[in-house]
Amino acid sequence: MSERVFVEADIDGVVLRELPSHVDQRGGLCELYRTDELDPDSHPTMAYVSATHPGIARGPHEHVEQSDVFCFIGPSDFLLLLWDNRPESPTYNHHMRLTFGQAKPMLVVIPPGIVHGDLNVGDTMGIV
Repeated sequence: MSERVFVEADIDGVVLRELPSHVDQRGGLCELYRTDELDPDSHPTMAYVSATHPGIARGPHEHVEQSDVFCFIGPSDFLLLLWDNRPESPTYNHHMRLTFGQAKPMLVVIPPGIVHGDLNVGDTMGIV
């Protein structure tokens, strides 16, 4: 059995969109989702919020049919690991290591067949 070799590079179909925050004297607002900014195939079917303690990882896992849409907004930062497990993909065996959250709010669309997991690398509980 041959060993799989992964290449650090972009992955076909993964969408990254910065999430601008609007802050004033009352506090702040961050738009998470707009139908006019995502491909209809990436429109969420459900939504939930996950809270993760510092140093804790979630995943890795992959979905066969659904895309995941994550919003990393803080109050902590997360290391997101992705690798393309789709043999038919032009980016098969590519992997990505990205850090998002309070320092860099980001929406991430992860298509089916992309293995993914995240790790809270901050010092406070983070919300995704």
